[in-house]
Amino acid sequence: MALTLIEKIIANHSGNEAVKPGGIVDIEIDVRAARDFGGANVVKNLLDNGLKVHDVSKTIFTFDCNPTGSDQKYAANQQFCRDYARDNNIKVYDVNAGIGTHLVIEEGIAVPGSTVVSTDSHANILGAIGAFGQGMGDQDIAAAWANGKSWFKVPASVKLTLKGKRPANVSAKDIVLNLLNKFGANSLLGYSVELYGEEIEKLTLDERITISSMATEMGAIIVLIPPSDAIMSYCEERAGRKLEKVLADPDAVYEKELELDIGTFVPMVSRPGHPEDSINIDDVRKTKIDSAFIGSCTNGRFEDMTITADILKGRHVAPGVVLKIVPATDEIWNKCLDAGYIKIFKDAGALVSNAGCAGCAAGQVGQNGPGEVTISTGNRNFSGKQGKGKVYLASPAEVAASAVAGYITTPDQIPDVPAEFAPTGKTAAAAAARAEAPAERPMVFEGKVWIIEKDNIDTDMIYHNRYLTITDINEMGQYTFDNLEGWEDFAKKAEKGDIVITGKNFGAGSSRQQAVDCFISLGVQIVIAESFGAIYERNAINAAFPILTYSDISSLGLMQRDRIKIDLLSGILTNVENGKSVQIEKFSSVQIDIYKKGGLLK
Repeated sequence: MALTLIEKIIANHSGNEAVKPGGIVDIEIDVRAARDFGGANVVKNLLDNGLKVHDVSKTIFTFDCNPTGSDQKYAANQQFCRDYARDNNIKVYDVNAGIGTHLVIEEGIAVPGSTVVSTDSHANILGAIGAFGQGMGDQDIAAAWANGKSWFKVPASVKLTLKGKRPANVSAKDIVLNLLNKFGANSLLGYSVELYGEEIEKLTLDERITISSMATEMGAIIVLIPPSDAIMSYCEERAGRKLEKVLADPDAVYEKELELDIGTFVPMVSRPGHPEDSINIDDVRKTKIDSAFIGSCTNGRFEDMTITADILKGRHVAPGVVLKIVPATDEIWNKCLDAGYIKIFKDAGALVSNAGCAGCAAGQVGQNGPGEVTISTGNRNFSGKQGKGKVYLASPAEVAASAVAGYITTPDQIPDVPAEFAPTGKTAAAAAARAEAPAERPMVFEGKVWIIEKDNIDTDMIYHNRYLTITDINEMGQYTFDNLEGWEDFAKKAEKGDIVITGKNFGAGSSRQQAVDCFISLGVQIVIAESFGAIYERNAINAAFPILTYSDISSLGLMQRDRIKIDLLSGILTNVENGKSVQIEKFSSVQIDIYKKGGLLK
């Protein structure tokens, strides 16, 4: 049977000759990683359930979220993980190493055709070398550490071919922002996307990483770029052994085959709030900025640093503008030092920090304050993700040029005199109320409904990253939706036993388990949505928290706070107020099994 690239990788790791989309299989995990914020909960899950690590040689910690040690809770979690690592002979890539998803490529731990899981929702960055990487929640990672395997639902595949010649002013970041403009945050939801084309074949490793790192923002399981000979040579050198190139079969069957003309792509930025809200940079040119950030797992590579240095050399950051630069790994940092880039950055007035995730993880430089306008090379600009200000996403060249100009621009239009800076500010409100989690697990639920008519509600809106160090589930409910516009007081108004109905791609974004646990803590019985983010869906199922999907419930005539009833086994959803019912998706066999056990680790 002819297989797509994702199908071939999964088949190779599941002991099957072939797998089909929708099938659920257990696959061997080659690299099993936990970061500093999620690592403590992974260890806690292992200890609480009396579980041991399956194979320490395939298991690592990566401390990339808070490598500056600027937060006491992070520091405590890191030390807790270090102690566990010492007791169990587990490798730790500590605060001086850099971003874990980059390190596993750099160190030759992950190779083309391999499987990687991490508490990092951008583990699908491994698609850059033709490997299958997945972000997971704490319970999932604990299970993978304990069993060496994890269950997966084989995703359907999309073959996307970019034809034509890439314009000279279109960077890898522009390519992925153009794709986001085309597909949005959920058109590719749940798909494995294979990227082809003459210009794709020529992409460097750094460019491939930029594109694959934003698969999560498109809702895709992964963007897989088949490895070129150059990528294979790099990976073989890093791994110290000969590797087999894993490719899709020529006659593989895809659910969709799409073509786009890369020649029509233009330099783009994403407007604040949504990565998929990407537009031609000309539409926001000369928008005044307060700060700029170059780094993250998307654009912290050496090629990004070279582009930045070329623009900053002999120039200075605009007065009042703060430019923060964070290389992705320590190796890249040292290459910048050897190349003289660090001096160029410092002479230009930039702040250079040690390698790590930086502002994206809220644990290092890169955060912004209320009212601050930032242009960033990161992959996300969700409200509150990189601070309380507004964040535009752009390429390193555009960010460096904008930092010098004082407003959003491109390298060919940097003014002789930079724009002046005027500071502003705003306050933030927090809502909190705590409730106990429900004790029973019935198959039929009845409760009052909250109808939240929004698509793409991301995990920062559900449970903001500033609360990620909380490990006590009883404390989590009070923060539910406090970063979702119009619903900041949800936790105060919600009643135990409530049910939430919402739109498409609920739970997009991060791999944080807390975005599920906060509902359990608050006493919400179930969340029903048109679709869920892939990682969020796994987290909810594994936590035995009921979630279901629907196609059309308009016939129910639902009003806010109506009482509804849902049967998990039959999938019958009823509006108790008028007796009308519809069929929605019922529990899958895996979901039933985990739900009855009370969770994946029970």
